[in-house]
Amino acid sequence: MKKLILIVLAMVSFTFVKAQNNDTSGLVKGDVFISGSFGYSSQSIGNDDDNTFTISPRVGYFLTENIAAGVRLRYQNRKNELGLNEIDTKTFNIGAFGRYYFTPTNKFSVFGEFGLDYLSQNSDIGASDITTDGFSIGGGPGVSYFIGNHFALEAFWGVLTYTTVEPDVPNSESTDSFDIGVDFDDITLGLVYKF
Repeated sequence: MKKLILIVLAMVSFTFVKAQNNDTSGLVKGDVFISGSFGYSSQSIGNDDDNTFTISPRVGYFLTENIAAGVRLRYQNRKNELGLNEIDTKTFNIGAFGRYYFTPTNKFSVFGEFGLDYLSQNSDIGASDITTDGFSIGGGPGVSYFIGNHFALEAFWGVLTYTTVEPDVPNSESTDSFDIGVDFDDITLGLVYKF
């Protein structure tokens, strides 16, 4: 683990030094960008399978030299096959985000993001169909690195999140969760295209 952390720090340092060159890449006031990420995970334990597919596009606009705002979507489909039982859960999020870029005109930039999302989840559990609605609010740091004039690689760490959801079931209560901390499972990698 120490080697991995040292390698990542070395890559970030090298990238930061290279980013000091003047270039036409980077972001400026009035720029529009689209970004997104997707993921797939699969886990099997004996006869039990757990498969998850996620896609999350977003569109942003630079309001000032350092501040961008935009909208984001997220769709996740998770299938759990537990022996003869199957649970199929589909989650849809829609929300807005704001970002502050510290050095937006450079190839390499660090940013902070804050967002608010509405979420709707539908779970098919055998003959049962459960719908859950709620919202989440949160933020964290991120980095972007332009690999050309229009394309950038992006990494975001979800450090702080509050979520509240309530199933559409009689006499049900809401579930509230608060997460804080840096976890490597909360890293999202994506691609950015600047118009």
